[in-house]
Amino acid sequence: MKLILTREVAGLGQAGDVVTVKDGFGRNYLLPRGNAITWSQGGEKQIEGIRRARAAREIRDIDHANSIKATLEAATLTIKVKVGTGNRLFGSVTDKDVAAVIKSAVAIDIDRHSIKMAGHIKKIGTHSAKVSLEHHVTATITLSVVAE
Repeated sequence: MKLILTREVAGLGQAGDVVTVKDGFGRNYLLPRGNAITWSQGGEKQIEGIRRARAAREIRDIDHANSIKATLEAATLTIKVKVGTGNRLFGSVTDKDVAAVIKSAVAIDIDRHSIKMAGHIKKIGTHSAKVSLEHHVTATITLSVVAE
């Protein structure tokens, strides 16, 4: 099966790459999770757009990664959420929420898959998370979850 990757898949390729995989892997894993789209003549035109988006988010070198790390670690990231009795959240704070807060606070587009947390955040308070950047650089960010 021939597919176009829409995001990076470890051991397979980067976003915008055309790969050939076994039918079951493509049909049962890559396509349902949105990691790939089926290859076609029309899909071939989307490759350039995917590659441009990847280049815009890409970290250029280790110095750039270290500067992003310093920016993230210095930033105050506050997430406002609705709470119920006992300061428990309605729902939880996920990596998607953290990526949105990072983008709004410091104007850096971080892929939500590179954010590692110890589960979803379900209580108000201060929590930490790790953001894996390129070139084996990892930033530890502090999240402040407050009531809305």
